Amino acid sequence: MWSTHAHTHIYTVALGAVHTFHDTLRIPALPRNELPLSIRVLLEAAIRKCDDFYVRKEDVETILDWRRQQGSAEVPFSPARLLLQDFTGIPAMVDLAAMRDAVARQGGDPSQVNPKCPTDLIVDHALQIDFGKWPEIALKNQEKELIRNRERLQFFKWCSQAFKNVNVVPPDISAVHQVNLEYLCQAVQEHEDFVYPDSVVGTDSHTTMVNGLGILGWGVGGIESEAVMLGQPVTLTLPKVVGCKLLGSVNVLATSIDIVLGITKHLRQAGISGKFVEFFGPGVSQLSAPDRTTIANMCPEYNATVSFFPVDDVTLKHFKQANFSEEKLELVEAYLKAVKLFRSYQDLGEDPHYSEVIEIDLSSIVPHVSGPKRSQDRVEVSNMKKDFLNCLNEKVGFKGFHIPVEKQTTLMPFLHGSREYQLTHGSVVLAALISCTNNCNPSVMLAAGLLAKKAVGAGLSVRPYIQTSLAPGSGMVTHYLSASGVLPYFSQLGFEVVGYGCATCVGNTSPLPEAVVNAIKQGDLVACGVLSGSRHFEGRLCDCVRANYLASPPLVVAYAIAGTVSIDFETEPLGLTPEGKEVYLRDVWPSREEVQHTEENMVISSIFRELREKMKVNLEASEAELFPWDPKSTYIRCPPFFNKLTKELCEPQPMENAHALLFLGDMVTTDHISPAGSIARVSAAAKYLQSKRLTPREFNSYGARRGNDAVMTRGTFASIKLQNRFVGKAGPKTLHVPSGQIMDVFDAAERYQRDGIPLIILAGKKYGSGNSRDWAAKGPYLLGVRAVIAESFEKLHKNHLVAMGIAPLQFLPGQSADSLELSGKEKFSLCIPKDLSPGQEITVKTSTGKTFQVIASFENAVDMVFYKHGGILKFVARNALP
Repeated sequence: MWSTHAHTHIYTVALGAVHTFHDTLRIPALPRNELPLSIRVLLEAAIRKCDDFYVRKEDVETILDWRRQQGSAEVPFSPARLLLQDFTGIPAMVDLAAMRDAVARQGGDPSQVNPKCPTDLIVDHALQIDFGKWPEIALKNQEKELIRNRERLQFFKWCSQAFKNVNVVPPDISAVHQVNLEYLCQAVQEHEDFVYPDSVVGTDSHTTMVNGLGILGWGVGGIESEAVMLGQPVTLTLPKVVGCKLLGSVNVLATSIDIVLGITKHLRQAGISGKFVEFFGPGVSQLSAPDRTTIANMCPEYNATVSFFPVDDVTLKHFKQANFSEEKLELVEAYLKAVKLFRSYQDLGEDPHYSEVIEIDLSSIVPHVSGPKRSQDRVEVSNMKKDFLNCLNEKVGFKGFHIPVEKQTTLMPFLHGSREYQLTHGSVVLAALISCTNNCNPSVMLAAGLLAKKAVGAGLSVRPYIQTSLAPGSGMVTHYLSASGVLPYFSQLGFEVVGYGCATCVGNTSPLPEAVVNAIKQGDLVACGVLSGSRHFEGRLCDCVRANYLASPPLVVAYAIAGTVSIDFETEPLGLTPEGKEVYLRDVWPSREEVQHTEENMVISSIFRELREKMKVNLEASEAELFPWDPKSTYIRCPPFFNKLTKELCEPQPMENAHALLFLGDMVTTDHISPAGSIARVSAAAKYLQSKRLTPREFNSYGARRGNDAVMTRGTFASIKLQNRFVGKAGPKTLHVPSGQIMDVFDAAERYQRDGIPLIILAGKKYGSGNSRDWAAKGPYLLGVRAVIAESFEKLHKNHLVAMGIAPLQFLPGQSADSLELSGKEKFSLCIPKDLSPGQEITVKTSTGKTFQVIASFENAVDMVFYKHGGILKFVARNALP
C-alpha cells in the first residue's frame, strides 16, 4: 500500500553533482559552501525522493533557494528511518494492526498494510521502579518485567514477524536514545545501490541526540510517526539555521552537563524557536562525540528543532569505537567528503552561510544546577545555598515557595528503621541517576563513579531514607561502570541499578518511606529531589517533593551525600569521616585527567560487541496476518478508530448545542492532558482495571498501557495538577453542566456521549505545550471532543488535534473566554462549512445569545485533507481499501 509512485528518473544522491539537477530546474549553481550542512541533508532527501507526488520539483527548488525561502516556505523531508519507543510505539503499531482488521473487513489484503519507512521499535519506557533497598522484593527486575509485560512483548514480537520493515529491540538492552546512538546510527545508509545520509525522526523526545553524530533527526508525535511509517514525508517550514560558533577552552571543573546548560541558556535567550542550530568554530574540536550528543539532546529545552554537529575526525573515531568496519568507515568518509557533508572545524574556509551567528566562549561556563521548578532557571553551584533560601522567601511562582521566615528553620524528626533522623527545608529525599541527557556521556557517569569511590574511601555515606536509584541509559553504561571498578561504590552509596529505560523522569518512581512523607507534610517542608535528567516538572517526581533540581551525575551524588541542597560546597563540608574529620567536595571531586584516562580505557569497542549479542527476542508469538486480539488483555486492545470506516468520505458536520467538557487556563501541557506516570488508585482508569480484577500493584503506568484505549481514554485529563475553572481546584474533575454534578472527566464525557451531545474545550494560551504525546489528541477524540477553542496552541499538538479530526479554533487576537464573558456553561453552536480553509473565520453562537468569531487554525491544505477525512488514520486507511 501507499506506493510512492517511484520516479523513473534516478536523481543522483551526490550533492556534488546537483548541478545536473540545476540544469533540469534552470536554477543557477550554488556557490561552494553556501548551504548549511543540515540543509544539505534536507536537499539530498528531496532530490532522492522527488516523485512529483509527495515531493515535487518545486520543493527541491525551494530548498536550493534556502537563503530567500528560509522561515517561510514549507518543504517535505523523508527520513531514512523511523524510531519508536514503546510508550508511543505500542499505540502506533496497535493502530496499524487495527487498520489491517479494517482493510480485511472491507475486502482488502491486510498483508499490504506495512510500514514503508524502515521502523525500529525499542522497548524501554515500560520500566517501573518498585523495588530497591526498601522493601525487598523477591523477583529480580528482569524477571518481573518479563512476567508483567509479556502481553506487550508478545505483541511487539508479532509486529516484527507480521509487518515488513519492522525491527523490535527487546527490553533490558538500552533506553531508546542509547539504542539509536549505539546500534542504529549508520552515518550513511546503503539501499538498493543508493548511498545516502542517515537521518531519522522518532517518537522519543531525545531523538535529537543523533545530531551530535552528524545524523539529522528530531522528535515527532505518535500520529506523525504513523504517517511516516506509511511513506509520507514530514512537512516542516524550511528552517532558519543559527550558526553557533564555539570559541575558547573548556573549564577544567566544568562537566559536559555544565556546557549543555551553559549553551542552553545562551540559545534560549537568543530566541531560536523552531530553528536549526548548527555548530562550528574551533571550540567544537574540543568536544568528544558523547559531549556533542549530550548538547544535541537538550535542543528541545531552548525550542530549536535540531542542534547539528557535522561529521568530523572526532565523529569518525567514535564510529570506529562503535565497531564500524574499516570498509564502512572508508565509505562514510569518502561519501560525506564527496557530498560536502564532512567538516574540518579548524578550516574557516568551510564555514557556510547562516541565518545568524551566535558566539559562545567555552571558558566562561561554570558548574550549574537547574531548578527548583523549571530547567531554564539555572543556579551556579557556588550560589546554590543563597538561591534556595531566596526561593523560600519568594512568593509562590516559578521559583518561590513563600515559607514564613519563622518556619524556615523547622526541623521534623522521624524514625527510619531504628534510628531517628531530621528533615528540614532543602533536605534531599530523592536522588536519581537516570537515563537520557547524562548517562549517554561516559565522562559524566565515570566522574560520578569516581566521586563515589573517593567518598566511600573517605568514609562518607548517603542517609538510608533518601530514595536513590541508578537507571543507566543502556547496558553499555553498566558495562563500563563495572569494568572501571566504580559500580560497587555506587551500590555502597545506595545507587543500585534498577533497570534500563526512562524511570524517574517520566514519573516511574516508587513511593517515599511513609515516615518521610509524613514528616514532609506535617512540617510543610520544601523537600528536594536531585536528578541527572532533562525534565522535572513540579509534582512529576513525587507529589510531596516540591523542589527538584537537574544536576550533573557527580553533583547528584554529592547532594545525596550532603543530604541537602542548602549547602555551600566551598565553605561547608560534604560530611565527616568516621574519625570526625571534615571532607569537602574538592577532596573527592575527580580531576579531568582522571576522568579522561578512565574513559579512554573503558569505553572501547568490546562494549558494543558484547551488547549487540543481547539484541534478540525470545518470545513466542502468532505469525498470522491479523493480530489475535485477546479480549481479556488489559494491555492490548483493538482501538475503535476504524469501527465506522467506509470508502466514502464523510464531510465535517456542524456542531449544534455543544457543551464545554473543560474550561482551562494558560499553559495546559500534554502532561495535564495525557499523564505518563503511575495510575492513581481513585482514578477512572483504576476503576476500570479493578473491574478487570487487577490489584493496584498490577496497574503499572499509563505509558505501559498505551495499547489499551479504555485505559488511556479514562486517563485523559487525569492529571492531579489539572486546573479546570469549572471546579476551582486542581484535579481530574469537571462539571457535567446539564446535571450540575462534579464528576471524573471520563464519566462526564461518557454521559455527554450517551446523550448525543458534542463536546468542545475552552482554553487559554499555549494549549498543548510540553512533550509530544499522541494520546493527548487521541484521548480527547475518544471522549467526544470535536473542537478546542483556545487563545493559542503549541504547534505540534495542534497538528495532532487536526490529525485526529479535532478542529483547532483560535479566539480572535485580543479576545479570550474572559474578554467575551463566557462562563463555559453555555451551549455552543459552530457552523463549519464544507469548503473550510486555513485561517477562515467561523461563527460561534451561544445559548445566551452571544455570538463571536474564531479562526480555523489549520496550517495548510494537507491539514484540511486530514480534517475532512476525520483524521490521518482514516485518511490512510481509506487509501488502503480496494
